[in-house]
Amino acid sequence: MLGYAATIFLSAFLLFQVQPLIAKFILPWFGGSAAVWSAALLFFQLVLLAGYFYAHALIRWVSAARQAWVHVALLAASLATLPIVPGARWKAPVNGDPTLRILVLLGATVGLPYILLSSTSPLLQAWFVREHKGAIPYRFFALSNFGSLLALVSYPLLVEPALRLGTQAIAWSAGYAVFAVTCAMVAWRARGFAESHAVLDSAPAPGIANMLLWVALAACASTMLLAVTSHLTQNIAPVPLLWVAPLGLYLLSFILCFERDGIYNRYVFAPLLAVSLGLLAWGDKLYEDNGNVKRMIAALCGAFFVCAMVCHGELARRRPHPRYLTQFYLMISTGGAAGGLFVALVAPHVFRDYMELPVAMVGCAALATWAMWSAAPKWARVALATATVAFAGYLARVEVEKNRGYLLSARNFYGVLRVRDDLPTHEGESGVRVLVHGTINHGTELLAPGSGRIATSYFGTGSGIAKAIRAEGDAGPIRIGVLGLGAGVTASLARAGDVIHYYEINPLVVEIANREFDFYRSCPAEKNVYMGDGRLVLEQLPDESLDVLAVDAFSSDVIPVHLLTAEAFATYRRHLKPRGILAVHISNRYLNLEPVVAQGASRMGWTGMVVSDDATEQDFYQPSTWALLSASAGIFDQPRFQDGFVDPIRGNPKVRAWTDDYSNVVAILK
Repeated sequence: MLGYAATIFLSAFLLFQVQPLIAKFILPWFGGSAAVWSAALLFFQLVLLAGYFYAHALIRWVSAARQAWVHVALLAASLATLPIVPGARWKAPVNGDPTLRILVLLGATVGLPYILLSSTSPLLQAWFVREHKGAIPYRFFALSNFGSLLALVSYPLLVEPALRLGTQAIAWSAGYAVFAVTCAMVAWRARGFAESHAVLDSAPAPGIANMLLWVALAACASTMLLAVTSHLTQNIAPVPLLWVAPLGLYLLSFILCFERDGIYNRYVFAPLLAVSLGLLAWGDKLYEDNGNVKRMIAALCGAFFVCAMVCHGELARRRPHPRYLTQFYLMISTGGAAGGLFVALVAPHVFRDYMELPVAMVGCAALATWAMWSAAPKWARVALATATVAFAGYLARVEVEKNRGYLLSARNFYGVLRVRDDLPTHEGESGVRVLVHGTINHGTELLAPGSGRIATSYFGTGSGIAKAIRAEGDAGPIRIGVLGLGAGVTASLARAGDVIHYYEINPLVVEIANREFDFYRSCPAEKNVYMGDGRLVLEQLPDESLDVLAVDAFSSDVIPVHLLTAEAFATYRRHLKPRGILAVHISNRYLNLEPVVAQGASRMGWTGMVVSDDATEQDFYQPSTWALLSASAGIFDQPRFQDGFVDPIRGNPKVRAWTDDYSNVVAILK
């Protein structure tokens, strides 16, 4: 039994340790968007389904004596794929939705090892039942989820801060090699017991309705997992810490529900579910209103855990006879994959807004009603059905009200973009048109004719980027580069004779900026938009000879981590003139990016300063903080940099320089 337990535990640990590891590898290759994690989770759920199907097929359709031979051969073949380091050929700018490319990349890198790891728990449980006739193996499922949970918790707290990414990949590959050996030993031992106990006690097969409920419960929990994770990462940072928090709670619910029957109690969790669905609705509102992040995280995570307990508790209550163990796990993984497909592929193309969470909330209420229907008295059935319908109606009304004030709402892989007109409420105020990405203002234009040449929002006369462009432009026409187009407000800072190049990954941003705003259209400078991740585009372009390069590539309120690494700064330096200025927009509600930029400047021997603009000059300005860096030591002695809130850039000895191989968002949380 110890061999089975150790192998199942190790497989589960490796299975979930590799998820944040490999996702962090590919995150900068696809714009650093929170949706990269959703695509990665979809891959893991699909391959988990493949692994469970393999285990089910091996048990059902391959003779017991040959099962060990097949599995050992595949384990040996998987060792040839190590180490799990994605090839550089995948690192190329992608226009449009990169989901398919992400799936293929992950399949080529970790596909076979992940299938074998995911098949381990159901496969070894089936072998264990054959070796120990009459044994109940479901506690191995709890052990497996405990190993997964330990892997997730240890990654952001121990592994990520201590080891570089390349070292993590080597260490994981070594651990996988150990697993392959132990699993082969267990498989070889199990072949001797398979024939003698191949015939198990007869048991009724699960019905179609029961199997559909297995799939639906698993799909609901999976959908809610991805939806809550998306909410957490859109406005803070798409980093392992916020990936693993909901996933860890998801696994914890599996552990508790399958470890012992009494932990999930309907009389306790049915009322808690009602409270939790209300909390989720409140947390969703906090998200839309950019509310207190601590409250939002606590509300979303706590409520999600209760919902996961209900879904997985009802699954555990319906687990079948061990004879149908692999079929049960196959249905669970089918539901998980269905939830991932819904969030990662269907929702971005069907919905104009983030509707996954409201859909999952209604689905959870409906499934709980369905699952508890037969055991509930008549009055309880009426109450459950009425509450579910009322809750669905309330959420629908909230969504309608939320979108009523927008001229348009559009969505793709990179998020939700909305445009609204804010009419003046007091005499003397200016009406404005606003571009909103997620929940954050990404550019404002006055509604008066000819306003495309008036800088607004984060780019007013006191902002760091405005100071940099005007200081460089005092001597004549200049060349400007901007990572991130937004509404195109920065185009209002360029003059006739200047050159301004944009590097933008999201085609929807370009479409809206050109159709709904006048900044780019009315700019008299020579201009161009290069499509693709800004850093990857700059790596492939020849020398741009820029006087000013601005890093303003935000996804909602998040600046992608890979744009602030030492390698990124080296790329920026190659495209800047010797006296050029790098302007990094570091305004952020949750992260203190100044020490990260300071470390980047220090490594290159650059001078740096921080310009904090309180935006009091005009009502259409917004407060902003910009870090300005230059290789020219005396460039910031100019008069333009002496007024306003200007300070030398400050580092922090506790914050290590970020590289493509190392970053730690936890260290810079405000």
